[in-house]
Amino acid sequence: MFRLIWTASVHTRCFLRRYMPTNIVLDAIRTRRGLRWGVPAMLLALPYLYGASIVTTLIANGAPAWLHLMALLLVWNAMKFIVIGPVSLFLLVRARATESRDRQIERHTIAAGARAN
Repeated sequence: MFRLIWTASVHTRCFLRRYMPTNIVLDAIRTRRGLRWGVPAMLLALPYLYGASIVTTLIANGAPAWLHLMALLLVWNAMKFIVIGPVSLFLLVRARATESRDRQIERHTIAAGARAN
């Protein structure tokens, strides 16, 4: 039973990762080229939060209760975009520090090779 649940969750995660638009955008932001777009991507949370407020207003006015799932999904996607901003900023600083350190090591290696000749 545990194996079945585990397999189902892995396949669900792979499906969601590959085909859901927010996950595709977040994966693109996590690349080295996309890290600079993390903070502006936080603005994408605003339409999701607005949509969640509309859905909760509809629910309060008598809409079907299954719309709670839609509100939860909208809030979840908004939170993903809010979190990616600081995370991408941290990853960008770390990537630039690594690149700077690699350039310094390369310069020292070239300089040491030139002195040896």
